[in-house]
Amino acid sequence: MADRTRTRLLNLLKSSGPQTAADLAAMLSVTPVAIRQHLDGLHEDELVKFEDIKGSVGRPKRIWSLTADGHRQFPDNHSNLIVGLLGGLNELYGEEGINALIAHREKQAEDCYANALAPLTTLKARVEALADLRSREGYMAEVEETSDGLLLIENHCSICAAAAACQGFCRSELNLFRKVLGPDAAVEREEHLLSGGRRCVYRITPLKRRAA
Repeated sequence: MADRTRTRLLNLLKSSGPQTAADLAAMLSVTPVAIRQHLDGLHEDELVKFEDIKGSVGRPKRIWSLTADGHRQFPDNHSNLIVGLLGGLNELYGEEGINALIAHREKQAEDCYANALAPLTTLKARVEALADLRSREGYMAEVEETSDGLLLIENHCSICAAAAACQGFCRSELNLFRKVLGPDAAVEREEHLLSGGRRCVYRITPLKRRAA
């Protein structure tokens, strides 16, 4: 049970961002005392860190978040191997070879996603199905509704090391989402993990078709 609670804590801090112990306890239906014990253990293992934030009144709030080692607990698709392969590909075939690889990967993903989304008739259903597909690939994706559309949120990047080595992967994924969600949706990236964000967030806004 203790290991399971530790894992749930790490997952929650990854998906929801910095939290107080009381908030974590409420979300996990565990007592605050138990949560603090687990957080202390994770802190000793250097997987979480905290910051005491002063408010206008009362005691400072202790906010917990993941450390770099904590983030590394999540899958990165064998980052060292991938980065090494990209480096070798670049030496052998140059930027043209890298771009060809990215385009090939994008086409494979497009075919897979398009087949899964084809039977769905609403934008919300398509975005939710896309989030499910991405979660299966390790992106910890979720969907939020907004006043003007939807947010596709990816709390983890399972190819982060490769994307850091070649940002063409990030451009490709934005292009991929635009293709598979179709001409009835505008897709823009609002948060970017590799640009200092905590996660990647895509705003998806429905577009009205022009009358023929």
